[in-house]
Amino acid sequence: MSFDLKISLQQRSESSAQQKKLNRLIDKIEQQKVSLSTWQNAQAEIQQHIRQKLMPVYSDLHGVLFQQLDQLWNMLHSHEFSKVDMQQLDEKIAQLAHMLKRSKMLSAEQLELVKQIDTFYQQHAGESAKKNKKAQSIKFEYEESTDQSAEFDEDFEQYAAEQQQAREQAKQQRQQQKREQAEQMAAQSLKTVYLKIAAMIHPDREQDETKKEEKTELFQQASQAYEKQDLFYLLKLQLQLEQNKGLGAKELSAEQLRFYKLALDAQSQQLESQINEILDSFQLAKNVKAEHVHISDVYKAVDADCAELKQQVKWEKERLKHMKKVSGVEMLLGHGVL
Repeated sequence: MSFDLKISLQQRSESSAQQKKLNRLIDKIEQQKVSLSTWQNAQAEIQQHIRQKLMPVYSDLHGVLFQQLDQLWNMLHSHEFSKVDMQQLDEKIAQLAHMLKRSKMLSAEQLELVKQIDTFYQQHAGESAKKNKKAQSIKFEYEESTDQSAEFDEDFEQYAAEQQQAREQAKQQRQQQKREQAEQMAAQSLKTVYLKIAAMIHPDREQDETKKEEKTELFQQASQAYEKQDLFYLLKLQLQLEQNKGLGAKELSAEQLRFYKLALDAQSQQLESQINEILDSFQLAKNVKAEHVHISDVYKAVDADCAELKQQVKWEKERLKHMKKVSGVEMLLGHGVL
């Protein structure tokens, strides 16, 4: 519809402060709608590009990491290492197993071994925590730590991590509550505006056939907008109908302006959430806002991620070569690059 919602809200040459705020919000929603449409149209193509570029590299990477896991696991059972080295090996194996246990790139047999190893270390860590001991080897031997300072540091780090996690969860919960409130407000406003429109133009109440046909078309447009939950369109239509009937000749009241702002705020939040969901689906390295990123930036980011992954695969393959010999593993342990 070509009707301009902003124009309908400017009944005087000098708009009030409330009207100016509302008009800025209207501009924002118009931009958000264009942005959402652009990202929706590009989403499938971008995801296809991601699959074509990144999935083969991820497959190579997971394959190499599984070989590392398998090699270290077998070597740990067949060779003697110092307690310090065994602790490092345990940590590395547990890290690899935890990383790979949800991989979709491994075979069923490989995944089964990964899950077995991960389960072992999960139980190992649980039993160790209950007894307030540190894991020292893969041979199920546990010793009480005598280093109280290190134990305190570990407890403090765990406490700090738990507090950080709690803050993140609280933040996510607040954001979720905000989204739910916006959705409730939008749904309530949507129904209110739709019922007002229906009362003004319902075709069954019109005797004139020409007008009845016009109202039927408008009512169909309103019903389609209602089904799509397009509050912005319905507000435009409502104001257009009020102007056509001469109801919009006077300036909007403060109460009407508050209603429109609340309703449009709710839709703006919904649009922002939809755009962010699309951006999140690309799993970009950095959190970005839609107004700060273009489609070409996403392709560049995917290509950059691909280049980094290929470099990582190259390095992991080199590391795997050393892992095939005990001397190589000891060398990696000695340099802290296992």
